[in-house]
Amino acid sequence: MTGEDIRSLEKEVKKTKRLASEQAMELHDLIEDRLPEAYHELLGIANATYVACKNWDEAQKKLLAAQAELA
Repeated sequence: MTGEDIRSLEKEVKKTKRLASEQAMELHDLIEDRLPEAYHELLGIANATYVACKNWDEAQKKLLAAQAELA
């Protein structure tokens, strides 16, 4: 694993974290502003938030493993 590979993984972690944060904000807005009327949106937004967070977690684990490999 090269330094460039690590930088690429760091970039991926930042991107997936941003996407997870955006999705979490959408869930927060639904909960704060639109429930209970928009309850039908809850499962879709919650699932999308879960997937976005899982993607971040997987990217983070790859980065940590790559960093440990270099150490």
